[in-house]
Amino acid sequence: MAVLYLDTSALVKIYFREDGTEAIRRLAHPDAGHRLAILSLSRVEFRAAVRRRARLGDIDARLADEVIGNFGRQLATVFQMQPVNEAVLEKAAEAIDRHGLRAYDAMQLGGCLALRATLGNEIETRFVCSGVELLDAARREGIEVINPAAQMSVEVSDLH
Repeated sequence: MAVLYLDTSALVKIYFREDGTEAIRRLAHPDAGHRLAILSLSRVEFRAAVRRRARLGDIDARLADEVIGNFGRQLATVFQMQPVNEAVLEKAAEAIDRHGLRAYDAMQLGGCLALRATLGNEIETRFVCSGVELLDAARREGIEVINPAAQMSVEVSDLH
């Protein structure tokens, strides 16, 4: 079992068909045996992404409301929430200094690093993201990474 820490680019793929949706849905499926973790800030980023799709006409407002409602109901049961706290903020600030990340990307990486520190070495933590720059920064931090868009044919057994 691994903890899959999903940044918002991966999280959105669970709810909307994009490159990598099939892979992330397989990874997130309960039969895969993984725990899913997200940063509490992802609630805001997720909502912004859904509302942007509605404003651009990719989806209608009613579907946007439905997706946001579904996500809200699943927050407590599907996802382990990493709160934004001092440890996350400190790790995010350090990530900016080391990797030149944008603030929200640094927050996501900081959240994963803080969660990994809390869980210790007994539980494997993987960073799931579609942003190449952020994935590279996570790799340099010694975190195993998964890019669902690049692994569209990934098999769950490949990750054990």
